Formats: sequence, structure tokens, C-alpha cells
Amino acid sequence: MTKTETDTVEELLQELGCKVRALRAGRGMTRKMLAADSAVSERYLAQLEQGKGNISIGLLQRVAKALRADLGELLRSGNEVTAEQVLINELIQRLDSDDQHRALQLLYQNFSARQDCSRIALVGMRGAGKTSLGSRLAQHLDVPFVQLVTEIETLGGMPVAEILSLSGQDGYRRLEEKALFDVLARLDECIIETGGSIVSETGLFNVLLTTCHVVWIKTSPEEHMQRVIDQGDLRPMDSNVDAMADLRRILDAREPFYAQSHATIDTSGSRLEESYRQLVASVQGNDQGSDSNTANSNQQPDSAKRI
Repeated sequence: MTKTETDTVEELLQELGCKVRALRAGRGMTRKMLAADSAVSERYLAQLEQGKGNISIGLLQRVAKALRADLGELLRSGNEVTAEQVLINELIQRLDSDDQHRALQLLYQNFSARQDCSRIALVGMRGAGKTSLGSRLAQHLDVPFVQLVTEIETLGGMPVAEILSLSGQDGYRRLEEKALFDVLARLDECIIETGGSIVSETGLFNVLLTTCHVVWIKTSPEEHMQRVIDQGDLRPMDSNVDAMADLRRILDAREPFYAQSHATIDTSGSRLEESYRQLVASVQGNDQGSDSNTANSNQQPDSAKRI
């Protein structure tokens, strides 16, 4: 093997490792979870993500399946891709980010189901304020408040932790998809609180974007972590000194997808009343609702309830 061929293999392994690491972060999976779902050891996965794992096709197929990705996606394979897809992808790649966003909106408008803004879906990571804001908005609008995780647990007949333990991410995603379609079929008007990882499933996220007014409820990584701990859940910090770094990686991987939402509410440092005002404005089509910089804790008295 010539030096050039060796360099090519090393570059391929580095790219493969970056893709696996990014997909894992986007799906909110720890390396331990991926190891359990793929039956590939944590040590081998660590080598793979570092670009040092000369992994077999068989093992890579297991990793791809656990990540709910096509093997071709990991290998950048052109197999089974139509000429139209190749041309579309090439055209899209030449556009800047603003034009890509406009192209995506045109696709939604022309090739998707009618957007039904009587349904409002809240997306974002746990601790951003989805439950507090969503339940209050549902009461104000006199519509059902649906927590998708509750629907999933009802379908599965057990808590999410047990579903993941018994069926893994794949089993959870199947229930999540069924739960979402059940809600959409049952309710024309509602507020839907989704799980933080739903944007990792691009098919489901596209369903949300074409059937609901989607609002990204966001906050800083520090507030995400502190609010979860304040709720009495110490698991994020349990035996994980890299918990904050992991959280930042997950947020970085998901942010480009969250950003496709129709509106964004930033609850960082904000009181519930101020964030709720922005949410109502966004639902009413007020431009203020999509201004992620308007929330300011100084605008509310100290006695006002936080998210």
C-alpha cells in the first residue's frame, strides 16, 4: 500500500469516527448506551470515534443500526441513490445557509401536508421550561396539554427507563413515532411537549414542522443542568464528571435542527411570566415571539416565578 493510500484510509477512519460521534451526540446516547444497543464494546467504540478503529463491515452495520442511520450514510456511499437525489444534493451543497433555509421552506410548502397552526409543538432539551410554559398556554387556550413521554409510557406500559432497558433506543423510537401519530390523529387542537431528542429523528421532526406551529424552548447549558438538578434529579451528575461537556456536545449537535422551528423562545435568566408572554406572542404571529434576546430577568420582580 502506497503512502497516499495509507493517508486516504486514515482520513476515511477519521471521518467515520467524527460521524459516529456526531450521530451519537445528536441522539443523546452515551457510549455505554451505544455499546449496549450495538453489541460492540465501549473500548472498540472509543477507538472508532478516535479514528483508530479499523472496524469490520459487520460491526459497523451494528453501530449504524443502533444509531438509526444507514450504513451508506456513515460511509458516504452513493449506492441506491437516484440521479435526482444526487442532483438535488449537489445543488443544495452549493447554496449558502440562508438559501438552504429558503429551499427547505419551499419544500415544506410544496411537498408536505398543510401546516396546522392550531397544534403547537414545543421542542428543546429537558430543563428549558417546556412543561411550565406548555401547560400554562394550554390552560389559556383551553386545549389539551399532551406530554409525548406520557403517551409513550402508556403505549409501552412502563416507564421510559424500562423501555430503554428492555428495547433500547430502537424500541423507544418506534413507540415515539406511534405516540406522535396517535396524538395528531386524535387532536386537531393541542399543545404537544416533545422529548428533547425528537429532532434526531428527522422524519418525525419533519412531521412536526408540517403539522404544528413548532416553538424551540431553549436556555443555556448551565441552566439546563441546574434546573434538572433543582427538580431533584441528580442523575446527570451521577458518576459523570464530563456531564456538562456531554450536554454541550448534545446541544451543539441538535441546535441546527432546533433552529428550523417556526419560533424560538430563550428562557435563559428569564422569569416565567416574561417567557410566557413571548410564547403567546409567537403563537399569535407577533414577531416578538421569535426574538430570542427579549427575555430578561431584570424585567420582572425577584418574587416572580422562574421557569
